Amino acid sequence: MKGKHSKRPGPFGLSPRANGALIGLAVFGVAATTVQAAKSPEETGTSAAAVHSVPKPRAADPGESTTSSKSEKAGKSDVDERSQVIARAKTWNPHSDERVRYSQSDYHEGYRTDCSGFVAMTLGLPKPGPNTVGLTSSRFTKRIKMSELKKGDLVMDAQGTNTTRHVVIFEKWANSRHTSYWAYEQRGRYGTDYRTRDYGLSSGSEYKAYRPVKLSGA
Repeated sequence: MKGKHSKRPGPFGLSPRANGALIGLAVFGVAATTVQAAKSPEETGTSAAAVHSVPKPRAADPGESTTSSKSEKAGKSDVDERSQVIARAKTWNPHSDERVRYSQSDYHEGYRTDCSGFVAMTLGLPKPGPNTVGLTSSRFTKRIKMSELKKGDLVMDAQGTNTTRHVVIFEKWANSRHTSYWAYEQRGRYGTDYRTRDYGLSSGSEYKAYRPVKLSGA
């Protein structure tokens, strides 16, 4: 009769006791590996931020806008302002049957219908507008050379009396020799006109070139 414990070899050719010890070691090793895998990144010496970090795009720097871009915008604004002066001059229908008639006592849209009132309207000055002498004030204009004239500048004779003083709005040169130019004006006994003029181009002329302050940056 055999005893309580069998002497038959185990599956690895070892005794039952040795086989049991080997299996126990294997189970312990699996458990240890599972615990290690469950540890957090900090516990394994790896930062969570390093594991999940995603590079963020750099925010645009407001200061990166180019100077040339700003200059282009400023230049465009100046050109538009000069064009607006001419556009306003056209609203009085120069050299047409619908033109505003000349008068030193009548008003059109709040402005006097004489030469200085017409200019005040085109420049957007307070109504009813200063007279020709008033337009030469540093509040409104500054003296320039005739050769420096640009669209929207003025050519004025501020001397004499109210029957001899006059002002016209320069638009462009009529020829490459600069012997005449196209101008808008509110002329006596007629009204709003657009024609070539040569005021200020002859030696000793009382007509002088002026630049409106609002166009001084153009």
